[in-house]
Amino acid sequence: MFTNTEIVIPSLGESITEVVLGQWLVQDGQWVDRDAPLVEIESDKVTQELPSPSAGKVSIQKQEGEECLIGDIIGSIDESAQKPTSAGNEDAPDSAATIEVTTETVASAAQTRKATPLAKKVADDLGVSLDEIDGSGPSGRITKADVLSADQLTDAPSAEAPSENLPMHRGVRREKMSTLRKRIAQRLVEAQHQAAMLTTFNEADMTNVIALRKLHKDEFNDRYGVNLGFMSFFTRACVSALGAWPAVNASLIDGEIEYHDYVDMSVAVGTDKGLVVPVLRNAERQSFGEIELNIKELATKARDGKLTMDDMTGGTFTISNGGVYGSMMSTPILNPPQSGILGLHRIQNRPIEDPDNPGSIILRPMMYLALSYDHRIVDGEGAVSFLVHVKNCIENPQRLLLGL
Repeated sequence: MFTNTEIVIPSLGESITEVVLGQWLVQDGQWVDRDAPLVEIESDKVTQELPSPSAGKVSIQKQEGEECLIGDIIGSIDESAQKPTSAGNEDAPDSAATIEVTTETVASAAQTRKATPLAKKVADDLGVSLDEIDGSGPSGRITKADVLSADQLTDAPSAEAPSENLPMHRGVRREKMSTLRKRIAQRLVEAQHQAAMLTTFNEADMTNVIALRKLHKDEFNDRYGVNLGFMSFFTRACVSALGAWPAVNASLIDGEIEYHDYVDMSVAVGTDKGLVVPVLRNAERQSFGEIELNIKELATKARDGKLTMDDMTGGTFTISNGGVYGSMMSTPILNPPQSGILGLHRIQNRPIEDPDNPGSIILRPMMYLALSYDHRIVDGEGAVSFLVHVKNCIENPQRLLLGL
């Protein structure tokens, strides 16, 4: 009896209406078990794997890179097909009886299984073979960064070759914007056009935080199994400041200001597919250890492409740390409908007046802070006071322990 189950693009959230098919994780005609990963689907928020609705033989109808709407049929599962049990089973496309295992087929399979679509595109453009690259992504998958690293190692010009003999490189290529990148661009433009966005700046002396981390880093790591980073200090400082200035934790929705008595902290994380902003729920209830553990988990899921819609939705305030990339100063853009975002920057020794000896100049590790805010909700006085509160918490971290 023939039983065919359609593979349908599921609903991924109220705001998502279309997706782009990513890499198929199986081949056409291959047998799969129920709930086995079939294909990556890329929405404007996350990339996730679509599991098989049933066990059977896969029939692929839409290919990688095609745009699909929610509810579209991209393939089917033939449940009446017999599961291959031996090499002599003629229905098994991957059995020894129907596939001649050669160096070429192994290399081809490796490219299909192990490389992300972007990695394959970059490898083709650079002329890099994927066969000899070890993937650093989930399940050993080759990423764009792996390809670029391999290209630098294998294609670097010899130091002995005269530069005048090298061909001039003036290559140009165009790549279709991913759904995630399109959504990022759309939201950033909307934020600038719809919000009355301003930025106020300050700087924080990181001396005491650095000393506190150095003093307790080993004990903290032993207890929680994670390093004591700066993000927990700034998260706690923002929680304290948001309690004092709740408008910075509010949103403007349908002409009304929605205040929140909780802090769902959005943390910007850079990935090879673009910037994503997973959410740390109820940050006001979390200890330093819980904050560090949860941020580490979210960052790992983001870089492995494992974030869910629940990880990405919501958020009442955002922290973006451009300092990890070497940024000295920036004006972060709001994450709508939030009314505030704090930008952190590189720590650098700079001369300042010695607070204990006025008139004397000393070197201190300083960090510029930038708060972008929606002036429709937050007044300038409140924004400046909020940032000064954060600065005071960082320069006097004992305030965080006392809840001040």
